[in-house]
Amino acid sequence: MNIIEKAKHHFLTREFFLFLIVGCINTFNGTFIAWLCGLFSPYNNLNFNIGYITGNLIAYWMNSRFIFHAGLSLTRFIKFFISYIPNYLIQNVIVIIFYNMLAFPPVVSYLLAAVLGIPVTFLMVKIFAFGKK
Repeated sequence: MNIIEKAKHHFLTREFFLFLIVGCINTFNGTFIAWLCGLFSPYNNLNFNIGYITGNLIAYWMNSRFIFHAGLSLTRFIKFFISYIPNYLIQNVIVIIFYNMLAFPPVVSYLLAAVLGIPVTFLMVKIFAFGKK
């Protein structure tokens, strides 16, 4: 299977489409929570992290229920969060660059960070957390 066929196999699927929908919900949740924290805290990087973690708790439940049709389990929950480590690193670097270095507004920085981590995150969640080849 060549790289184009592999990409089609993973990304032109119902699972990926649903993952994008859940990702939009997750992005809204994480961004909203980060914004809400910003009303009480001037530390935008900390606010981003609180929003990120809270959003991913909700995302785990939605991925389990609606995309991969798997029961909730502690093992899968841990794998899900491990699957988000590369995404977390990618997103933090993007927030640091766009917010801290380029002075973009916090919400714009959060949204850019969310969009750029999607493909890596989908593959990690699908293959590692939910064991779908």
